[in-house]
Amino acid sequence: MISKGSGSMNESELKKLENKLWSAADKMRGAVSVSDYKFIVLGLIFLKYISDSFEDKYKELLEEGEGLEEERDCYIAENIFYVPKKARWEYLVEHSKDNNIGEIIDDALTAIEKENTSLKNVLPKDYNSPTMRNVNLGELIDLFTNIKVGTKEAKEKDLLGRIYEYFLGQFAKNELQKGGEFYTPACLVRTMVECIEPFQGKVYDPACGSGGMFVQSMKFVNDHQGNPYNIGIFGQEKNPTTWRLAKMNLAIRSMYGDLGKYAADTFTEDLHKDLKADFILANPPFNLEWDRDKVEDDPRWKYGLPPKNNANYAWLQHMISKLSQNGKMACILANGSLSASGQEGEIRKKIIENDLVDCIIAMPTNLFYTVTVPCSIWIINRNKKQKGKTLFINATNLGAMVTRRLRELSEEDIKKIANTYHNYQNDENYEDVKGFCYSATTEGIKSNDYVLTPGRYVGVEETEDDGVPFEEKMKNITSELSRQFEESHKLEEEIKKNLKAIGYEI
Repeated sequence: MISKGSGSMNESELKKLENKLWSAADKMRGAVSVSDYKFIVLGLIFLKYISDSFEDKYKELLEEGEGLEEERDCYIAENIFYVPKKARWEYLVEHSKDNNIGEIIDDALTAIEKENTSLKNVLPKDYNSPTMRNVNLGELIDLFTNIKVGTKEAKEKDLLGRIYEYFLGQFAKNELQKGGEFYTPACLVRTMVECIEPFQGKVYDPACGSGGMFVQSMKFVNDHQGNPYNIGIFGQEKNPTTWRLAKMNLAIRSMYGDLGKYAADTFTEDLHKDLKADFILANPPFNLEWDRDKVEDDPRWKYGLPPKNNANYAWLQHMISKLSQNGKMACILANGSLSASGQEGEIRKKIIENDLVDCIIAMPTNLFYTVTVPCSIWIINRNKKQKGKTLFINATNLGAMVTRRLRELSEEDIKKIANTYHNYQNDENYEDVKGFCYSATTEGIKSNDYVLTPGRYVGVEETEDDGVPFEEKMKNITSELSRQFEESHKLEEEIKKNLKAIGYEI
C-alpha cells in the first residue's frame, strides 16, 4: 500500500515498476528454487535500500564540509544503518562482473551486520553457495542499480515497502503451499487491523511470518495521525529464514520490535513469557500437528488441552493467555474450528461461556495465494462492550476475483465489515441484516450447541420480488431452453456433416 500523499509517482507508474522488476528478476531465476531465490532477491533489495539511505546522508554530511561523512555515530543517531565502503552499492556495481561477486556480496552483508548489531544473524549470506551458480548476480545488481529505494523521497513514498510487499506476494503465488507460511494478503490483514484498531499499546503476533501484521498496524497509526512510538511490537516466528524476512521487513520501514533473538517454536519455547499485549494480530498455520507432549501441563491451556493433531485451539488459548486486562485480538483460523466437536468443542464452549468471543467474520474463499481452505476472523475481547452477545458477520460474498484463482477485498468491502463491527460495539446505527450480520446472545449460541458458524445465525439474504408470476417465469425459461436445444441440434448435425466429408462418420 502507498501512504496518502506519497509523492509524484502514481499508482499506475508503481504497478509498472513492480511488474518490470518482477519480470526481469524472475527471468534470471533459472534452476534455483523459488524458496532460495526469494532470499537472493529480497536480500539485494534490502542491501540497495540501506546503501541508498546511507548515501543520502553521506552526501549531506559531505556538503557540510566538517569531515564527518565516515563517522558511524552520525548515521546511527538518525536510525540510518552504517554501510562500510566495501558494502556500498557503488562498490558492488564496480565488481558486479567479477567471478567472485557472490563472495563480495556475502562479505558486504557480513560487514553490515558487524557494524549494525540489530541486524546480527538477520541478513542472508548465501550468495557464494553452490546453488547460486545458476544465478547471474551481476545482472540482478544492474537491475536494481537505477532504482532509488532508500533516499528521503523514496522513503516518503514507501517505495521499498511497496516493492518488498509486492515481491513477497509474487513469491507466495509461485511457491505453492509453502508461500502461505510467510505471507498473509494485505486486504485480509487490513480487515483485522481496521476492526481492532491497534492505535496505541503493545502489539503481538505469535506466528509473525514476514511481519505483515506489524506493517499494517503501523500504517493504521500513521493514517490516523498517531504516534508510531506509542506502538510496541512483539513477535515470534518458528521458521529461521522467514524470521529473517520479518526482521528485514521491519528494518526497511525503521520499525523496531522484539521478534526474539532467534527463531523458535511458540508452543515449546515461548520467547515472550511475561508479555501482556493490548492487541494481538495473527494468522497461525491452519490445522497444524503440534508437539503437545512437551507442554501438556502448561497453564496456557486454561480451557482444556487441545488435540495433538490440530493446534487451532492451542493457538487460540496461547493468544488469550497473552491478552492484557482490556486486550483485544483478531486471528485467522480455518472454518473447521467454528464447529469442531470433541476436545475442541469443549474448549470453544468454555471460551464462549467466559464471554470472550466478540465477533466471528466468515471470509470469502480464494483470498490466499496458495490455499483454498475457508477461513474466519475471530475477534476476542477481554472488555466487550456488548456483554453476553457475539456478532456474526457473513462476508463470504464480498470481494472480487482479480485472477482466476485469487480474490481481493476492496476498500469498500473492508469498510463495510469494520463499520458493521464498530457500529455493533458502540450500539450506534447497527441492525441485523439478513444474510450478512446478526447479534446473537450467549443463550442463542448455546441453543446451537456452541457452534460459531456465521451462516447458522445470519440466515439467507432475502431476494427482491421482481413481480413476475411464477408461471410466466417458467414459460420464458422453457421457451429459451427449447431454443437453445434447437440450436444445439443444428450444431450437432453440422459437425456430423463436416466429419463425414473428411471420411469420419458418427
